[in-house]
Amino acid sequence: MVTSSDLKTILHSKRANIYYLEYCRVLVNGGRVEYVTEEKNQSLYWNIPIANTTAILLGSGTSITQAAVRDLCRAGVMIGFCGGGGTPLYAGSDGEVDVHWFSPQSEYRPTEYLQNWFGIWIDAGKRLEGAKKLQIFRANFIQSTWEKNFSVNQDFRLDIGNLRRIIRPFLEEVQAANTSEGIFSAEAHFTKNLYKIAAECTGNGHFVREKKGSGADPANKNLDYGNYLAYGLGATATWVLGIPHGLSLLHGKTRRGGLVFDVADLVKDALVLPQAFISAQQGHSDQEFRALCIKNFGCEEALDFMIDSIKSIAQKPLFRE
Repeated sequence: MVTSSDLKTILHSKRANIYYLEYCRVLVNGGRVEYVTEEKNQSLYWNIPIANTTAILLGSGTSITQAAVRDLCRAGVMIGFCGGGGTPLYAGSDGEVDVHWFSPQSEYRPTEYLQNWFGIWIDAGKRLEGAKKLQIFRANFIQSTWEKNFSVNQDFRLDIGNLRRIIRPFLEEVQAANTSEGIFSAEAHFTKNLYKIAAECTGNGHFVREKKGSGADPANKNLDYGNYLAYGLGATATWVLGIPHGLSLLHGKTRRGGLVFDVADLVKDALVLPQAFISAQQGHSDQEFRALCIKNFGCEEALDFMIDSIKSIAQKPLFRE
């Protein structure tokens, strides 16, 4: 029998796979976790390499066996139940829409980051400073990835000057903010400007962001689908470090999944947003878009970046005592 420690040989930050599955059964077959699809009165079995997987989203028409959940948890794989296309993500037992995940129930995880993080979370001033740091990491990651990947991309045609002109004042507003509401205000304006740039770069001049039930607009739909993949990475990053999802710095202080939103923001705009507009322009299918998002996460080591960002906040004092 393969031990749990063997299944976790590959660090979560180095794992290659995120799965979105629909209209299939997930089960254990011959000692392997597989999903089964039906095609022309024939059952087709597809292997899931659980030791190299970070998260699985189970969409419409799916079921999973107890044995499969057991093995996925032994490998440290996050499991989420969601609607069609990957959104919305449902709470496991009560059906409320939220960022709730079935996390592997291992308590043998590090306590160092949890203890330091709680010291930040319980202090309003340190919590605000931590939220600022997340936004700074986010903006710098956007600038580096967009300039590297999209300034030479003929499907996006990024003007680097326009990007820098919105990042600089955003960072200044974040640094000057005295409350979380100030950060939210700066973030909302910044994200709106990013949408504007992406729309201009892909010839989508009439774009208006709509959330949850975005109708037929492909860019909106892609943003919803891609963001939920980022939430899977965010949930994985916080679980790996042993920090509960409720200890958020900025989002949802009264909701259990707030920290997942905080951490997912580190990569959503950098990697999901431009791909959402490019895929809408190119007419990519939902499956093609998700595959490209996952490829972007891997190429830019998104999970590594999330984990390192959290650790840099949890390890270093934010204020002198």
